[in-house]
Amino acid sequence: MSLDASPTSAAGQDGETHRKAGGGNALRAAVLGANDGLVSNLSLVMGVAGAEVSARNVLLTGLAGLVAGACSMAMGEWLSVNSSREMTQRQIDGEAKALEADPNREKRELVAIYVAKGLDEADASALADKLFQSKDAALDTLAREELGVDPEELGGSAWAAAISSFCLFATGAIFPVAPFIFASGGPAVTASLVLSGIALAVIGAVTARFTGRTVLFSAGRQLLIGYLAAAITYGVGRLIGVTVS
Repeated sequence: MSLDASPTSAAGQDGETHRKAGGGNALRAAVLGANDGLVSNLSLVMGVAGAEVSARNVLLTGLAGLVAGACSMAMGEWLSVNSSREMTQRQIDGEAKALEADPNREKRELVAIYVAKGLDEADASALADKLFQSKDAALDTLAREELGVDPEELGGSAWAAAISSFCLFATGAIFPVAPFIFASGGPAVTASLVLSGIALAVIGAVTARFTGRTVLFSAGRQLLIGYLAAAITYGVGRLIGVTVS
């Protein structure tokens, strides 16, 4: 196996695969974030509407649900990404200490990794010797190969993830509540269901891209789940409204 060509070629292929996977994960996260906001706020709005309160109260409740849900998603995402970054940095720091304490052992571990990937031992040893000429290069390689992390990324920006989650949730959550800004009663409820149904169908169609299902199946499933949740909360709201009255 060629020492010069093969690792470079493999790295290029791995990088291309990683970029494609990263793009798919970003799309999936965006769709799920918007879907969470849409379904949760549709259920909330329908539950309050079922209690036959005023359109103003439904609107206020829907907007409160939008802000509260978006803030909750943003804070949860910030904590998740930040905790992941801290955990990864701790692993890298541990690897740095191990490299400083016993570089030969770390080199042997890297050679074993390359051999497991298909390089013969002589080529793997030569490549490891070259990388270990620099401590920074050695640590970067060990982090990628042994820990499976990219030291330059560390899971991305916690603030970017938080802002993205806030915006995506809010985008989905605005559809059920928007009609109550302009209408009230039955027309507002109908418009909310229609507008939310269109958004649900679009989200379902987009999910078909990474689930392998047909667009019709995915859109229909999304509509069924969203409307079922809305029907349940509407019924509960109706029951509570009648009982309180």
